[in-house]
Amino acid sequence: MSRISHIELDDANLPPPTPEIDQERRVAMFDLLEANSFVLPARDDRLVPSGPYHVGLSIRDKRLVFDVVTEEHEKAAEFHLSLSPFRQVVKDYFQICKSYFDAVKSLPPSQIETIDMARRGIHNEGARILEERLDGKAEVDADTARRLFTLICVLHFGG
Repeated sequence: MSRISHIELDDANLPPPTPEIDQERRVAMFDLLEANSFVLPARDDRLVPSGPYHVGLSIRDKRLVFDVVTEEHEKAAEFHLSLSPFRQVVKDYFQICKSYFDAVKSLPPSQIETIDMARRGIHNEGARILEERLDGKAEVDADTARRLFTLICVLHFGG
């Protein structure tokens, strides 16, 4: 029961995504809801409502906001993370994704594979940073962190 059952991105004030960004978003959301692990640890001797959880992601005042409620819409947690640790890895990720999308159109499979390996490495670095930033706030597995990092990139796209 310690999982995300619904995810919502507050992208109302962002420019429309490119088709590639929109596809990344849809795949990440689908994969996240199919399989994830999201545990809210006990803090300050407070009772933590059990999941599954609905998670809202947004950027407010240059901070990444996780708004977590139960399926009964009971507030479970809200935490704000600085975007500073993500800036460089998000920038690198967008650059390598652009290279990858361009490569798919014209380069041989061996070169596409090389770029894709670099893309996955940068993506893993972003997921690792997210796991560190969530320490003490939420526990996620590597795949969940990867998918959440993709969604953070989608929010960064407009910000």
